[in-house]
Amino acid sequence: MRFSSLRLRSRGLVLGVLAALALAVHGGPVRAAPGPVPYLDPRLPVEDRVTDLLGRMSLADKLGQMTQPERRYVTPEDVTRYRIGSVLSSGGSAPSPNTPESWADMYDGFQRGALATPLRIPMIYGADAVHGHGNVVGATIFPHDIGLGATRDPALVRRIGAATAAEMTGTGVDWNFAPCLCVARDDRWGRTYESFGEVPELPAAMTTIIEGLQGERLGGPASVLATAKHYLGDGGTEGGHDRGDTRIPEAELRAVHLPPFREAVKRGVGSVMVSYSSWNGLKMHQNRYLITDVLKRELGFTGFVVSDYNGVDRIDGEEGFTRAEVAAAVNAGIDMVMVPTEWRRFIDYLRDAVRDGAVPLSRVDDANRRILAEKFRLGLFERPMADRAYLRTVGSAEHRALARRAVAESQVLLKNARGVLPLAAGGRVFVAGRSADDIGMQSGGWTITWQGAPGPTTKGTTILQGLREAAGPSATVAYSVDGTGIDRSYDAAVAVVGEKPYAEYQGDLSDGMGLDDADLRTIGRLRASGVPVVVVLVSGRPLDIASELPGWDALVEAWLPGTEGAGVADVLYGATAPTGKLPVTWMRDASQQPINRGDGKKPLFPFGYGLTYG
Repeated sequence: MRFSSLRLRSRGLVLGVLAALALAVHGGPVRAAPGPVPYLDPRLPVEDRVTDLLGRMSLADKLGQMTQPERRYVTPEDVTRYRIGSVLSSGGSAPSPNTPESWADMYDGFQRGALATPLRIPMIYGADAVHGHGNVVGATIFPHDIGLGATRDPALVRRIGAATAAEMTGTGVDWNFAPCLCVARDDRWGRTYESFGEVPELPAAMTTIIEGLQGERLGGPASVLATAKHYLGDGGTEGGHDRGDTRIPEAELRAVHLPPFREAVKRGVGSVMVSYSSWNGLKMHQNRYLITDVLKRELGFTGFVVSDYNGVDRIDGEEGFTRAEVAAAVNAGIDMVMVPTEWRRFIDYLRDAVRDGAVPLSRVDDANRRILAEKFRLGLFERPMADRAYLRTVGSAEHRALARRAVAESQVLLKNARGVLPLAAGGRVFVAGRSADDIGMQSGGWTITWQGAPGPTTKGTTILQGLREAAGPSATVAYSVDGTGIDRSYDAAVAVVGEKPYAEYQGDLSDGMGLDDADLRTIGRLRASGVPVVVVLVSGRPLDIASELPGWDALVEAWLPGTEGAGVADVLYGATAPTGKLPVTWMRDASQQPINRGDGKKPLFPFGYGLTYG
């Protein structure tokens, strides 16, 4: 074994010189034929390639691999100089113009910076493609996770993961900060719609999306690295406060919040993101027991752990990060730090911590081993640039058809008095509501921008457009945003109302969960006409509507369907029967929060409820 190791190193030194000469002459990637340096040889096992590369790396190389700046605060030249291992786009951070081709150009620019380093270690580029490649104008936007949880269809979710991966691949982005495997236990939480459901079985079942994103094997065609987030317990914080404290015994943490991550590890997820939140007062970003002992050792996670955006900064509760926070996070088991702006200072702090022994070099080596292994598995050393052949898949008809099916499967019919639904083709229907003809409203947060926004933010089909298509050419489908103009000549009225877009803590609720006055006035005008009223809720969570429900003839929860509003129309007009089931318990009023299956509280609609036609 010792002789073989020496022979490998000797061969590597010779081939390293040859590889350097090849790079100097050709300026392109060093390929496998014939006889590249060992870490550049795809025929060798990943473990051998990592060991060979790690032995060649300086401390500067290793620190760079653990650093992830935001694209706005780093240049390709910085990537070269500081050996940066990863770059990210935060929510809404996009090149100009925001086109798939511009994304590919941007990615390739950063990658060329990485490949200009002495060891030519490629960077990996991360983005929140949480319901499709949502930062990119023109991409297919699928329903948010809460809607996918309502489908109870893991095979469909796997296909959505694969479609998202294809669209990402065309733009070069090869690391998705998804899926969110939180178990949402309080609907006041601003990230409720990022959860597949309130019981661990639902997010665990939907980890099939990891297989869709990563493919049958990481590194295959249109394969991107998936991220299980946010580890651990972010859906169980007191009062539903985002980034708050989950104050529960370890037995409950393990029974409710850990199972989806255990399933994600079984499916080979490549990375795990740590939560901003705390467990019984201890910030997750410094929780060595849960990150190292439970995730890495007990669950056997072999990928790498990444912090959340500026998450290390929040360990001590003060603005900005310190060297002590950096040491605490890395020693806890975080392998890569998402440090968008102050990344140079992070490198300095980590270098100092290693040199004075506050962070063992062995911990840095372990982090690099994990990061490099996933890069090798992903095939970045052989195929580092954007695969533009997949640009044609961005917003393709095939992917939009898949999204439309997902939307239809996610609709939950909660009330249908006197069989007002399905609507009859060819009839007279009056449509109202701010969410009826608005792509931005129906897509929600994490769509083009971080918080999302009303308006024609990207390409797609609004719910109103879908209704007009489904009604047929002989039908009358009138529209007024506030309901004015309706009369008794219509067969039915459809009010499409709900929440304005939001994300994360900006979506936390503490002062009620009902519809706002504008929506209630719109519905009131429709009811006053005397025609049957169908209410379609576009929302990221259940809303407090029990007192209003008796005056509505039908109620459909549409969640946040994304760009394919025709899927909502498919159910309203009966082209697809409603099959969605509630992934969360629906409260009688907001004072019941938190309310979950089996807690003894009497809901308006129980977990799993959902009607169908006939």
